Amino acid sequence: MKPKKILFVLSNHDKLGDSGKPTGWWVSEAAHPWSVVSKAGYEVDFVSPLGGEPVMTGENSNDPIDRAFLDNQEVKQKIKNTLTPAQVNVDQYCCIHYVGGHGAMWDFPDNTELSKIAAKMWDQGKVVSAICHGVAALLNVKLHGGDLLIKGKNLTSFTDMEEKANNTCEVVPYFLQCELMLRGSIFHIAKNWADNVQVHERLITGQNPQSGLSVGKAMVALLEHLKM
Repeated sequence: MKPKKILFVLSNHDKLGDSGKPTGWWVSEAAHPWSVVSKAGYEVDFVSPLGGEPVMTGENSNDPIDRAFLDNQEVKQKIKNTLTPAQVNVDQYCCIHYVGGHGAMWDFPDNTELSKIAAKMWDQGKVVSAICHGVAALLNVKLHGGDLLIKGKNLTSFTDMEEKANNTCEVVPYFLQCELMLRGSIFHIAKNWADNVQVHERLITGQNPQSGLSVGKAMVALLEHLKM
């Protein structure tokens, strides 16, 4: 029987460039997909590049889904003690989901251990998912044959226009949309803050925090189609 476990990846990076402002992983981009997949019977584990307790950002106390996620005792314990990449047994998981938040732009793309996890899961016929700035994790993922995972794939992420509207163009280390396109992806843009999810084969990407529930639904639909 294939595992009904999903691995969520959280950023450990807590500084928004040279702005003096904090950053981290964005709560709803974990909470909203979690609410869907957990209801469908999937268990969620958490990993971060450094392990331990990563800093969160974007908490909305008025969002009942965020609150349910942060108040869940099992979730609390797992986030307080996230796995390191070296502790991950890929065979235990049917899907990996990269959570966004600006922090992901710094510590996801060049983490070779995380990239190898995603590549191995893809090569095993499993699902790879990412949302918003979490899509940065896919920039350098190379598959067994040497091609980038995102080459020729329909996808989306936090857009350059959203970065501009967010007044963060001067602090981000690169423009994610631009870098994804330079690596051969087929980028799909919706209007700022619109719910936009792209599914290409076993790759799921969401544009922004508003896409969280839709990403979760896409994950469940694809996993059930693949009978995982």
